[in-house]
Amino acid sequence: MPSKRVTLIARILAKPGLQAQVKEVLLSLLGPTRSEAGCISYTLHQDCDDDTVFMFYENWESKEALDQHLQTPHLQGLVARADELFAAPLDIKFYEIVG
Repeated sequence: MPSKRVTLIARILAKPGLQAQVKEVLLSLLGPTRSEAGCISYTLHQDCDDDTVFMFYENWESKEALDQHLQTPHLQGLVARADELFAAPLDIKFYEIVG
């Protein structure tokens, strides 16, 4: 049975005053992640009303591809800086693509 495609939505809350730095760090993830095997789409969004709020919308060919992404050096580097940059833990939700 083939693996099912998955969607991940990650909400990121920057510490006040660090919005520009967080945005720069998050933007640096786009190129490496989009070139990963199994990445269908990987887009970064910033809240129109609160510039401390960012959101990644990601689609992956499989849970296995997503799991590999979560172990990449560029993503692990972000995780290592979370306490420095983020005002709250990452809010991550997983979805199965059904249509």
